[in-house]
Amino acid sequence: MAMRFAVLLAVVFTLSTFFQPYPLSWLVKILPMAILIYCYRARLKGKVDEFFLLGLICSAIGDFFLDFSPRHFFMFGLSAFLFAHIAYLMALKPFKCKSDKAKPFKNNQLKLVGFYCVYGVLMCLWLVPSLGKQLLPVLAYMMVLLMMAIATVLSEKSNFWLILGGLSFVISDSLLGINKFSIAIPNANFWVMTSYYLAQFSLVKGMLSYQKTIN
Repeated sequence: MAMRFAVLLAVVFTLSTFFQPYPLSWLVKILPMAILIYCYRARLKGKVDEFFLLGLICSAIGDFFLDFSPRHFFMFGLSAFLFAHIAYLMALKPFKCKSDKAKPFKNNQLKLVGFYCVYGVLMCLWLVPSLGKQLLPVLAYMMVLLMMAIATVLSEKSNFWLILGGLSFVISDSLLGINKFSIAIPNANFWVMTSYYLAQFSLVKGMLSYQKTIN
């Protein structure tokens, strides 16, 4: 029930992007994350992965910075999400490349990893000329983001939801980066937030699904 409420709140904020700016939009934005944090803790009853929980919290902090004042706090938001992805990386350990016919996504591990690597290079070539003084932090963030996405594929905890979460995060941040540094995307905030909430929901769903398999 709580997860559905989080989805509802995410839809509310995503649709509200058409009416921004409005007072306390940052609060509306972080409410879905607050519910997801609650769901994750409540479902596992004390058996939470502390790194994954930290990733969710850092994400909520990043949401605040990027909505409260994206112009002045962009780097703070970027830093918060950088720590979030590092935390997610730690939560996804251990890693092991293996094939399992019962799990189609496992059979395509190398293809997915190759896709992320090629995609990362192409995105760098596209955005680097326009990054200016933000070149190093943005490149560092892109590298960690792609490592997190690859980790959802190679993790022993890997499942459909985790992989979808990693892919959705890459899509969301790519749209954000393109819109900010390169080409203005029509209704960019709507598409960024749609893919972002899908990413966070999928990661939580994936971690909960993994926990069920070992209990």
